[in-house]
Amino acid sequence: MNRMLGGLQRSLSNMLARAVVTGINSAAKCQMLQVGLMANEIKDNIEHLEPYGFTAAPHLGAEGIAVFPDGDRSHGVILVVADRRYRLKGLAAGEVAVYTDEGDSIILKRGRLIEATTDRFIVHATTKITFDSPLVEGTGEVRDATGTLSTMRQQFNGHDHNDGNDKTGKPNQLMGGQE
Repeated sequence: MNRMLGGLQRSLSNMLARAVVTGINSAAKCQMLQVGLMANEIKDNIEHLEPYGFTAAPHLGAEGIAVFPDGDRSHGVILVVADRRYRLKGLAAGEVAVYTDEGDSIILKRGRLIEATTDRFIVHATTKITFDSPLVEGTGEVRDATGTLSTMRQQFNGHDHNDGNDKTGKPNQLMGGQE
């Protein structure tokens, strides 16, 4: 009886393990990790099961939870990988964030506010981008394929018209509300 209880206890204790990522293959159909477990136990090609629509390539040293069905350590899966070194801190209750180790983040904040932080933001849209908003603001320049909005404003504000041999005066209303 004691031997059976000891085997059951060993199987149960082998079902879950804290893991440290020591290698990664993110090119595989299911991301595969190499992990270190307790007592210098290394496991190769452990499947990292990720939620649908989300993926991340964790840094070496990130921590995870490994699950070994039936306590059999020959085939396991990693359910969660976290990295406390880069986790955003100070979110309010209910806020959600996506972030990187470089400081980029998208935070869904309280008050229905989304805040994106990065050095460069690129949108790939094959048809169009639509802003359904009463106001679009920016602190920098607006540029399209032929020039900038401030260059267009300067050209408009400085233009005149040839009216026969005479030129008309400058426009009475300047573009951009400048008067």
